[in-house]
Amino acid sequence: MNKRKLKKALGLVTLSLVLVGFIGFVEKQVQLKTYQGLEIDLEAVSGVYFVEEKEIERIIASAFPELKAGLPLDEVPLAAIEERLLGHPFIKSAEASVGQKGIVKTSIKQHEPIARIARPDGADGYITKEGLIIPTSPTYTSRVLILEGEYAEQLMDQGSMDTMPELMPLIHFITQDEFWNAQVTELEINKKNDIRIHQQVGKQVIEFGDALDFESKFKRIEVLYKEILPRKGWNAYERISVKFKNQIVCE
Repeated sequence: MNKRKLKKALGLVTLSLVLVGFIGFVEKQVQLKTYQGLEIDLEAVSGVYFVEEKEIERIIASAFPELKAGLPLDEVPLAAIEERLLGHPFIKSAEASVGQKGIVKTSIKQHEPIARIARPDGADGYITKEGLIIPTSPTYTSRVLILEGEYAEQLMDQGSMDTMPELMPLIHFITQDEFWNAQVTELEINKKNDIRIHQQVGKQVIEFGDALDFESKFKRIEVLYKEILPRKGWNAYERISVKFKNQIVCE
């Protein structure tokens, strides 16, 4: 092969490589400008997922059937996706954004239950850290403080803690304290001023009164545990009350 033919052959090879590279570049640019898939970043709550990735995928696929590969990215309804996901009772926040290679990323945070309203004749519900009342999950059960009683059921029916906001600081106090979180198994709430504490150790139900001045009341219960019951016996009394200011009543 003479030099002229060699140069021509090399030129054709070079042109072919340029064309292949250009086509690849164009395809890459098209991919960067069109929807190519969904990525879900779901944050667990204490290692538990009350809503699962597959459920989120089903919600998005059902609500946005147009969301398929090749859809221009400027037609992807990011705000609408966020709004739809926020309609799920266990989703606290949702943020949709366009990532690399045309991937739409959804970052999701879940509500965290800190108490459960238990009803013998109706569906239970969770109270979240923010004081929202949401339904229980069919997927997982969270081991949290139990609330029972007539007034607790009323809170469930109302769907919020608005009529008893003073209850939230009490719930937070119990659940954030290692000892009380283990010792207090249930709050029986029959009226706003009639809260009763069920214990892990000890058969007595402690009459707590209302949810106000709770730190003082727990200090008195602590005195009861440390100074009175060790001497008298854990089951020495049938009735214990701290609902009256600066008093411990044991009978």
